Amino acid sequence: MEFLLLEWVGKPVWMWAGFLSVVAALLAFDLGVLNRDNREMGIGESLWLSAFYIGFAMIFGGAIWWAYESGILATEDGTHAGITFFTGFFIEKALSVDNVFVISLIFGYFAIPRRFQYRALVWGIVAVIVLRGIMIGAGAALVQEHGWVLFFFGAFLIITGIKMLVVPESDPDVSKNPVVRFMKRHMRVSGELHDQKFFVRIPDGKTGKLVLAATPLFLALVVINIADLVFAVDSVPAIFAITTDTFIVYTANIMAILGLRALYFALAAMVHRFEYLKYALALVLVFIGGKIFWNGIVGKLDPAISLGVTLALIAGGVVFSLWKTRGQTQEAPASGT
Repeated sequence: MEFLLLEWVGKPVWMWAGFLSVVAALLAFDLGVLNRDNREMGIGESLWLSAFYIGFAMIFGGAIWWAYESGILATEDGTHAGITFFTGFFIEKALSVDNVFVISLIFGYFAIPRRFQYRALVWGIVAVIVLRGIMIGAGAALVQEHGWVLFFFGAFLIITGIKMLVVPESDPDVSKNPVVRFMKRHMRVSGELHDQKFFVRIPDGKTGKLVLAATPLFLALVVINIADLVFAVDSVPAIFAITTDTFIVYTANIMAILGLRALYFALAAMVHRFEYLKYALALVLVFIGGKIFWNGIVGKLDPAISLGVTLALIAGGVVFSLWKTRGQTQEAPASGT
């Protein structure tokens, strides 16, 4: 068992194995117990499950904080592991609200019933664990080899934040998505859903033989994961601007996304209530991006200040949005299948 003590990406193998085992257990619980039968998750259940995931993330973050203070866990860049974990977690959580809106549009376009949506989301997180790991690993390698990349991340975050402040937001048109067009052109797709199946065998229109075909649920799953990669282009540089420790970056990302899948059914019904949150998030991105230049030119900013400013901006955006949009209702997305 000596290999567990070996270092992999800056941390002992046992830390990575322990974290991934916890994530695997949570996903098995989701798929094997909570979503064993086809049923629609209610808002109440969604909120309770979300509270569980958020509580679990808080406990995990507290354990990281304790491990750092106890000398068990050291960060690659010397930042406080607990503070940077919670800062990254809250930023990722807030940035994911827009992701919920896009996911609801995708499910609406493919006419996916609510009772099938949760299973697709849970399988989606499996892909996210791998894809985010690849992106974060590549980002960490770049930062380690070329320190100036952090300044590129900072400039990118500032430009993105300013763009969010000044450019009007428009709803994405799923039907014009190049991934959707490519799959419909190059894949055999069944015209209807088949319960929770991603692939089914259907008669070929010419030969009459049974052939394998993807279902609309699979197409929705693929498009959702592509959308997640697009959103990761903002969130991954944002957390690298806080810490370059790969373990903290990855665990904060995954912990935030795990809970998002549960919170989706509550947020999807009221995502329109967070209309002004994007301005708060824009300010967070500008602040985090500017912090990189401050650290490089003036001196290292106290991580506690970063956490405090981040929480204040996000909380202010949430409260202001709920106050300004009280009494509003949301229109259902149109189906495109």
